[in-house]
Amino acid sequence: MTSHLLHQTRIAFIGGGNMATALIKGLLGAGLDGKNIRVSEPDSVRAQSLQSLGITVVAGNSNTVSTAQLVVIAVKPGIVPLVLDEISGNLNRDAVVISIAAGVTLNSLMRRLPEKQPAIRAMPNTPALIGAGVTVLCPGPDVSPQHRALAETLLGTVGEVKTILDESALDAVTALSGSGPAYVYLMIEALSDGGVACGLPRDLATQLAVQTVKGSAALVKETGQHPGVLKNQVTSPGGTTIAALQVLETAGLRGILMRAVEAAWRRSQELSRKN
Repeated sequence: MTSHLLHQTRIAFIGGGNMATALIKGLLGAGLDGKNIRVSEPDSVRAQSLQSLGITVVAGNSNTVSTAQLVVIAVKPGIVPLVLDEISGNLNRDAVVISIAAGVTLNSLMRRLPEKQPAIRAMPNTPALIGAGVTVLCPGPDVSPQHRALAETLLGTVGEVKTILDESALDAVTALSGSGPAYVYLMIEALSDGGVACGLPRDLATQLAVQTVKGSAALVKETGQHPGVLKNQVTSPGGTTIAALQVLETAGLRGILMRAVEAAWRRSQELSRKN
């Protein structure tokens, strides 16, 4: 889907929270005319903030979607059924419905949408708020290649997009990239604490920790090398790095991270079964 076609697309957002706002800003930054974006947001303060972006903000969900070609469901998972019941009679027949509500399955979406309505489930993560996220899409059975390309273009305005066809894998995606930023923040905080324990000022310790994580991730991505290879390049015989790695391995850091992802995966499966 070319950016030209995206620019011609009328997009509706149900919910104007942080993730929806990030997507809206990404669309505007990509050149979409604000006149083509409508948002349903009942909170007056948030609605005023959204209006300042040059888009249309309304209080009712049904009116928001009536002319849209793409509808983004960006509300809390618990109210998704109510929202779908409210808007289903006002959707354009070919409008693509994208849900970014965690744990709400495609079956749950399709049960409340008109028959054959194209539906896509998406799992973004919070770095999308600064255009550095990664979103994983899973299209439903009625999604055409054109629909999928449109969704990928939309979500590509806030970071990278990956598409999977096995919805059950979204629980693992949630555990890794959806919850993953929290794991990284904890590691940054711990590294900063370590620097402070060694006498560094807090601000400097945090800056060094942040840039070290950022630069190391960028090096893995840019070189395409296995993280273990890059780790070994930093590790000199009898040096400081191997002394630190010995502590981390003895404490079981590798296994702890693996078990953390597995715990989040199991919890995501439990939540999906409820929806």
